[in-house]
Amino acid sequence: MEHSVTYLGLIPLFPLMGAVLIGLLHVFTCNRRKLPEMLYGLLACVGPVLSFIMALKIFFALKGMPADERFLSQVAFTWFSVGDLHINMGFLADPLSSLMLLFVTLIGSLIHIYSIGYMKGDKNFGKFFSYLNLFLGSMLILVLGDSPVVMFVGWEGVGLCSYLLISFYSDGTDNVLAGNKAFIVNRVGDLGFVLGMSFLFWGIGSHGFDYMSLKANVHHLAPGVALATCLLLFVGATGKSAQIPLYVWLPDAMAGPTPVSALIHAATMVTAGVYMVARFSFLYAHVELAGTIVAWVGILTALLAAIFGMFQEDIKKVLAYSTVSQLGYMFAGVGVAAYSAGIFHVFTHAFFKALLFLGAGSVICALHHEQNIWKMGGLKKKMPKTYITMLIGALALSGCPPFSGFFSKDEILYSALASGHFGIWAVGVLVAGMTAYYTFRMMFVVFHGEPRDQHAYDHAQESPAVMTVPLIILAVGALFAGFLNLPAIFGGDQMVSHWLAPSVTEHHPHTGLFVEIIAIGASVVAFLIGIKAAYSRFGKGAEEPNFSGFADFAYHKFYVDELYDAVIVQPYKRVGAAIWKTIEPNVTDAPVKSVSTLYMLLGSAFKILQVGYVRVYAIYMIIGLSVMSLFLSQTLN
Repeated sequence: MEHSVTYLGLIPLFPLMGAVLIGLLHVFTCNRRKLPEMLYGLLACVGPVLSFIMALKIFFALKGMPADERFLSQVAFTWFSVGDLHINMGFLADPLSSLMLLFVTLIGSLIHIYSIGYMKGDKNFGKFFSYLNLFLGSMLILVLGDSPVVMFVGWEGVGLCSYLLISFYSDGTDNVLAGNKAFIVNRVGDLGFVLGMSFLFWGIGSHGFDYMSLKANVHHLAPGVALATCLLLFVGATGKSAQIPLYVWLPDAMAGPTPVSALIHAATMVTAGVYMVARFSFLYAHVELAGTIVAWVGILTALLAAIFGMFQEDIKKVLAYSTVSQLGYMFAGVGVAAYSAGIFHVFTHAFFKALLFLGAGSVICALHHEQNIWKMGGLKKKMPKTYITMLIGALALSGCPPFSGFFSKDEILYSALASGHFGIWAVGVLVAGMTAYYTFRMMFVVFHGEPRDQHAYDHAQESPAVMTVPLIILAVGALFAGFLNLPAIFGGDQMVSHWLAPSVTEHHPHTGLFVEIIAIGASVVAFLIGIKAAYSRFGKGAEEPNFSGFADFAYHKFYVDELYDAVIVQPYKRVGAAIWKTIEPNVTDAPVKSVSTLYMLLGSAFKILQVGYVRVYAIYMIIGLSVMSLFLSQTLN
């Protein structure tokens, strides 16, 4: 039974209204006396906080319903109706979307609060918060949309906002190019999403195109069409969530302000692809091959990104590649039909990744926007709050028990092992060890040892409370969020999995206790090996390495960007130049120019008659009258 309410649309509306209001204030005051930054900051925080309160209301409303009736819907208006296609601007809240709403609005609110301190003094303070509100509002539309078409509105909205915010510092060419790269790569993925929606409508759209109707009529979809639909939708997910082969935009997205990086990596955009696959679990569960492809692409992306992360020197890029890698884990989870495990990792990852990015922002601010880890060191004493909170985030990311990342990542690896995907499990365990290594490589180099830049170290100080309080709140989440889905082996009842059960279609394999112990033990051993290797190499101080051989190859990210440039970008430019120089002037423009040339010739011919002398015009009149007289006389005779 579905329950209709009238307040779901308010959740994305609050930040969207904030975006419009702040944007107008910025435009109307940019050439006049500027408004106080705190006013912009407060206005920007109101929308996300109100959305979080509404998300809590929805959660408790659903919690009070029977498990099989946990659905709230709202039809705002009829968007369009063409033939058999009837699309409403509608919103759907169920256990899956309500969980997403809770952490998206909570972490989005904390990032907005943190940004007040981080962006202090920026000349485009108001514009930044307008874009940030728009970003959050778009993500909330994506989460709440009751059909793929409404989801696509938010899907494109977060794509636009990522472009605006990645290239926010538009006075730098590299920043603009990074924004362009993110926008263009995502358009490639979006084409797959659109084609997938088209296949879906062609197969079963006449029975209704909202998720509830699609789920009820998925059996009408032919097997070949179902496989094509799943893979095309996943192409869209590889763009948004930075998976092979469309992952290349996300590391460059670090060109934007650090709070933007936190929002993209933790609460918006990159989680959209995983959410979309989980939302279509009723479809992927019927196409096992598609799920296997999703899982392998995910785990290989996790491995590739972990290799790159081991050799990065930019603190934000280390974290960026860790996000790509963790997203790979999430896709491995949903690919083996462990949708609740994948979404739970999205949930825990949001806390510790937002924490790590905002902590990195705190360090960057203290060092006057220095991002090279080899110019840091010894900051543990100078920035104790930032250090302790980032340490909690690092332990969660590395999968250290009992931090949140351990429980969510272990659930994915256990699901892969229990369902017979031994290769995926083995690669996942390897990546777990690599994750611990590069995460604590960063922590040891940045916070331990001796300062590498004494001048910057002497002037470094702890960030203000407006930045450290969000770090503390996120650290609490990174530490305790994993207990919300505690497995039975630890005495828990997997609350999150039970909560998500009505929204996802998944199969739980039955295995003995031994398999679960193997999965847990392997994860813990991998963590210990990784952190031991990092401590041995960097724990007592280390100088910037000179890479050679494979390390140099990995440092340059296997030259994938250069390969894409040589194979795709440059040929495309050459084809474009050929079209511009040959086809466009001779084929496209030539007929149009011929018509204009003909009219010019005709005009020149008739211009001879326009001499401007009255006596000449009188002769024309006499000649005309004579011709008419002859014509009439011949006609009358």
